[in-house]
Amino acid sequence: MDIASLLPLTTSRLSLRLFTPGDADDLYAYQSLPSVARYLYRPAHTRERSEQVAAERAAQTAWRADGDKLALAVCRRDEPGLLGEVSLTLADARAAQAEIGWTLDPGHEGHGYATEAAAALAGFAFDTLGVHRLYARLDVENTGSVRVCERLGMRREAHLVENDLDGDRWGSEYIYAALAADLSVWKLTAPPSHLVRPPALRPAHRES
Repeated sequence: MDIASLLPLTTSRLSLRLFTPGDADDLYAYQSLPSVARYLYRPAHTRERSEQVAAERAAQTAWRADGDKLALAVCRRDEPGLLGEVSLTLADARAAQAEIGWTLDPGHEGHGYATEAAAALAGFAFDTLGVHRLYARLDVENTGSVRVCERLGMRREAHLVENDLDGDRWGSEYIYAALAADLSVWKLTAPPSHLVRPPALRPAHRES
C-alpha cells in the first residue's frame, strides 16, 4: 500500500503530513538538542544528518513489508513550521504489529500536541492500515512519553531492565501497547480532550 494519497491527517489543531526536504532546518532545530537525543539511543543530529533524514522520510510511503516506516511532520493547521514528528513502523506485517513513536520540539511542549498527534496516528493505524496491535517502547526515565502512553489508554505490558546501552549508560525500557479492539473508537478529527475511553478499555498501570 502506498499511503501518500491518504495524507495529511488532521485534528482540530494539527496537520500530520509527509516530510519534505525543505523541513531539514526545522528538523535540525530540535533533533540537534542533547535533551531530545537523550531518549532516542543515538547521537544528536548534525545538520547533514537532518538533511538526509528529511529527504529519506519524504520518500517513505510504502506500507506492506516488515520494517516499512511512516514518519509524519506535526504542524499546526494552516501554519508553517514543525512542532515535532510522529512515526509508525510495521514491525510484523503478517501479525499486523506496529510500533508508534513521537518526538516534540521542547519549545512546543505543554500544549498536548504529542498526545493529539499520537492519537491521530493511532486511529489511522487501526482504522485505515488494519493494525491489530500497536506498541511503544520508551526509556523508563522519559516521564513525558509515559504520560502520553497513559493518556492514550495504552497498557504497560513490560519493564525491560537494563536492556540496551545509551552511550555508556544502561537504559531500561517500558513497553506500552493497545489492540485495535481497545482504541478503534478514536476519531482522527477529535481533540484528545474529547476522546471518550470505552468502558472495557483497561487503564495503563501507574508506578510513579
